[in-house]
Amino acid sequence: MKKILNSNSPGARHLKFAAAYNLGRAYYEGYGVKRSTEEAERLWLIAADHGNPKASVKAQSTLGMLYSMPDLKDLKKAFFWHSEACGNGSLESQGALGVMYLYGQGIRQNTKAALECLKAAADRGNIYAQGHLVEYYYNRKFFSTAAAIAQRTTANDNIEMLATMTDCLPAYIAKGIAMAAFYLARCLHLGRGVEQDEAAARKYYSKACLLDPDVASDLELKANLGRI
Repeated sequence: MKKILNSNSPGARHLKFAAAYNLGRAYYEGYGVKRSTEEAERLWLIAADHGNPKASVKAQSTLGMLYSMPDLKDLKKAFFWHSEACGNGSLESQGALGVMYLYGQGIRQNTKAALECLKAAADRGNIYAQGHLVEYYYNRKFFSTAAAIAQRTTANDNIEMLATMTDCLPAYIAKGIAMAAFYLARCLHLGRGVEQDEAAARKYYSKACLLDPDVASDLELKANLGRI
C-alpha cells in the first residue's frame, strides 16, 4: 500500500485514495504497523482529498467518526466530513448527520433537518438512524409510530449481514437495534402504542442488553429516573 501511495506511475493514480484509506486503517488498528491515530488521521485526510467525490468516500465518513471520538474530538470537523461523505453518497454519514442535527452536535440544532436525514437514511437501510427515529417518536409520545419502526428494525439482528448490505459499521448497527429493542420493550411493558405483553417486553429487553449493554443500561437509567 505504501508503494502504491508513493508511486508516480500513472497506472497507480486511481488506486492511491484506496491505498491511503486502507493504510490509515492499518495504523488506526495496529495491523502490521505500530498503532498511531495521528498517522491514521494524516492518511485518511489524503484519502478524503478535501471532499473530492472521486476520492475515498469511506475515508470522508471515517474522518467524521474519528472526530467524534474522545481522542481527537472536534464536532465541527466531524460535521464537515460527514456532510462531504453524505453528499458523495455515504449512507453511514447520512445517519450520523441526522443525529448531529437532532442534538446540536457540531452544528446548530435543527429538528427538521435531523428528521429529513434520519428518515432518508432509515429508508435506505441505516439501522442506527432507525434506532434514533424510534427514540425520537417515543419521547414525543408517538408510541404507535415508535413501536412500528422498532418492530421492523428488530426483525433482523444478523449484524454482519446488515453491515455487508449497508456498508455501515457493525457497532452502530448493534446500537441501532438495541435502541429499537429497548423502546419496543417499553411500549410492550407499559402498553403504549401496542397491546401490553410483559413476556414479549422481557424478550426485547434481553435483546437490547445482549446487543449493546451500554445502550441498554443508559436507557434503563433514564427510565428509572422518570425521563422516559
